Amino acid sequence: MNLKKEKLKVIINSPDKLIWDGVATSVSSKNSAGPFDVLPEHANFITMIQNEPIVVRFLDKEHVFTYKNSVLSVYNGIVTIYTEI
Repeated sequence: MNLKKEKLKVIINSPDKLIWDGVATSVSSKNSAGPFDVLPEHANFITMIQNEPIVVRFLDKEHVFTYKNSVLSVYNGIVTIYTEI
């Protein structure tokens, strides 16, 4: 079992500071097309999220972040969320 491929690097940035940087098992939210999940080895992806919770999950817990406007990008296994844009 390769643990690197079972986890996602997640970075959440605001214009002023780094909000969160860590490793997760999945990220879920909702965009204009509907709900979506990002799992390890997800294809490159970019979307706008407006006033919807962004759930960052771990094996036994989760963090929920909500912003008026944010952009979520997945590139080479790294999920980057730009908030309050």
